[in-house]
Amino acid sequence: MITGSHGRTPVLYGCSSTKLSSNERAFFRDQQPLGLILFARNIENPDQVKALTDSFCDLMDGPTMVAIDQEGGRVVRLPEPFWRQPPAMKLFGDMEKYDPVLAESALKANCQLIAMDLQRCGINTNCAPVLDVPIDAADTIIGDRAFSQDPAIVAELGKIAVDAFWGAGVLPVIKHLPGHGRALVDSHKELPVVDAALDDIFDTDLLPFMAANLSPLAMTAHVTYPQIDPDNPATLSAVVIGRIIRMKIGFSGLLLSDDISMGALSGDVGDRAARALQAGCDIVTHCNGNMPEMQAIAGRMAAVEAATLDQFYNLFLWLDQTRDFEYDLTLARWESLLAEWQRLQPLIS
Repeated sequence: MITGSHGRTPVLYGCSSTKLSSNERAFFRDQQPLGLILFARNIENPDQVKALTDSFCDLMDGPTMVAIDQEGGRVVRLPEPFWRQPPAMKLFGDMEKYDPVLAESALKANCQLIAMDLQRCGINTNCAPVLDVPIDAADTIIGDRAFSQDPAIVAELGKIAVDAFWGAGVLPVIKHLPGHGRALVDSHKELPVVDAALDDIFDTDLLPFMAANLSPLAMTAHVTYPQIDPDNPATLSAVVIGRIIRMKIGFSGLLLSDDISMGALSGDVGDRAARALQAGCDIVTHCNGNMPEMQAIAGRMAAVEAATLDQFYNLFLWLDQTRDFEYDLTLARWESLLAEWQRLQPLIS
């Protein structure tokens, strides 16, 4: 049973297919979540995606986040032949080692093109860039999604990506705070435990997030750090969120949980959502479109606090002031920069 929320609720939900069902429409109209997140199951072609996003936004009482994971490489939701396929972010980290000017120019063009592809479909938020710093022994779930194993390179390129997305009219979400790069297992399947020394975490993992701490949005990691909080993963830890993400990293934007339906977390999904908010997340993310789970979460949600809602709505005032880019000119610039990198390959190797 759906009950009225009397205001926006602090959740980013998924949906089950390429258009909203009557049950989903009723649920979203009643619950007024802060946003919708799309996956491959929701994508067919540009016209269909725009119709889906418009139908969701039409149900909402105010500006609404429409999000996606369009990182590049292995993690893209918008398929060929309708959309350009951006490369994994490791490409730009590799470039940065040899030609920083080329790397940074190419990254800006790449992010601008992603942003324009998203805007055409009514998508205003990209859950990127990944600012994790992977170690050699880590699970491959991060891998080439990261810019580099060098935290200085990740920090430099992360700032550029954030500014490029934001400046092109799409809200970036830096992830996964305070760092997923040391995880030895995939948090989609089980809970990683990172028992590294605090100095190592502070000197490496946090640096990129500190450099990009002015990002409007960030996402937590479902990772436990026993040296900080032995009892709770970051998403559910008031200590990690308050002392590390807010104080040490200095992030003051809106904090999203990673998907609370992932295998790293245990217990009832409604309890997970409530605990994430109690720990200090501003918005809970639930991605799988499972209606019984969504209803369980809704049963634990109160309306968004006024200060958080003001901060959320202010993001959309910024988006209204962003610049337009010419897609064909930006694409030509991207292709020229990529060709220059390819020309350099024999010289580097």
